Amino acid sequence: MVIPLLGVGAFLGAAVHAADATDPVAVNVEKAHGEIWRRFMDPYHLLLDSTELDGKYDRPTPEECREGKPNALAWWTPIENGAMFNGSYMEAACLRWQQTKAEEDRGKARKVSQGLMLLASVSKVPGFIGRGVATDGKTPYPMGSNDQTSPWFYGLWRYVDSGIPETAERQQIVAKMEEVATALEATGWLMPCNPPAPSPFRGGYAPFTWEGAPRLLFLCKVMHHLTGKPKWDALYQKLLRESGGTPARTRLQLCEAGMHFDNEKHRQSWTGASGVTVLRGLWELEQDPEVKAAYGRGLAASAALAAGGLEMHAKFKVDAPQKFHHDWRVLNQWWRPQRSEQEAVDVAIFQVKELGKLSPQRYQEHSFVREPCYAAWVVTLCPDPAVVAAHRDAIRAVLGHYKYDRLYYSQFFPVEAAWYRLRQLPAAEAKS
Repeated sequence: MVIPLLGVGAFLGAAVHAADATDPVAVNVEKAHGEIWRRFMDPYHLLLDSTELDGKYDRPTPEECREGKPNALAWWTPIENGAMFNGSYMEAACLRWQQTKAEEDRGKARKVSQGLMLLASVSKVPGFIGRGVATDGKTPYPMGSNDQTSPWFYGLWRYVDSGIPETAERQQIVAKMEEVATALEATGWLMPCNPPAPSPFRGGYAPFTWEGAPRLLFLCKVMHHLTGKPKWDALYQKLLRESGGTPARTRLQLCEAGMHFDNEKHRQSWTGASGVTVLRGLWELEQDPEVKAAYGRGLAASAALAAGGLEMHAKFKVDAPQKFHHDWRVLNQWWRPQRSEQEAVDVAIFQVKELGKLSPQRYQEHSFVREPCYAAWVVTLCPDPAVVAAHRDAIRAVLGHYKYDRLYYSQFFPVEAAWYRLRQLPAAEAKS
């Protein structure tokens, strides 16, 4: 389903800042918003990975999902990251409504939440969060991940605390969040898969790493915040100061160190953002001044690391697109049965190397669009306005650089959240 592109004036006319109508960056971000809702939000209210420029894409069938084609992880399909992207995009949806108070924007945020709730209802396995749904609107690929589940919690928290949902809707969402959280506690914080998955789990929150620490702490913190049940606070306090890993560090110390890349030459702000967002959530919800300050230092460190990727936008030539290969089913020629998590990953990694040869536009957008757009968002998540203001011009350069209607992948969507947060800077900082 292709949704008509919204006119720029529809939002700018109700914008908080009258200057938006004459600000080229504001106008360009509005074009990004229009493209998200014209092409990338599917009929099930789930954010797609990629489409043709006219909005066309091929959705996997239930049989393909069950058989794990092209792979059991759904990697390289248009429905690969529904939970991750919806949960992340919810921040922009809520910020937008809070700044416009437009009923249209309230409705869009509600649709994003409905997509997230759908992904928690597509399996009988407790705690499973799907990535997307097949042509029948209900069959998922069998493997989820920690990268899908963490944004699912974050996005629904943003929504229920935004002021948008009515009481009954809010209660329903919180109940589902607690149901999933309780199931994950029972697995030892492992992410369950859905039969016939090649493995029972895919990723987890327990390891003492950047991938695990802020996500596990946020899950417990937000469930205490939303339910008021002492159980979740007791878990949070216990987990906060547990130590492990080599060298041994507490989860609080891991959060204080901030976002981490395994390879500095291979920047991954787009996956790191799933940790930074929940770290921001921890900072907002924390009442202990010392712990809150530690979270703030982690956010500042994350912003400093992400800022190094902002300039990468300049390497993307907006008027020189390369070939985009939309037929992901060509990857099935390298499919083989997958009997373990590692086999699923191995199949997917081999396939993406071949996909890179067929679709060079993929590398261009993932390297020079996705990374700087996510980096811009990560910087604006820092609660210190001076830190954000120091990168204001660089962030604006990123947001204003792209022609969003000429991009095949949706991973530019963080520009909206970055822009709405940038507009919240205190006046003195915004002018600095």
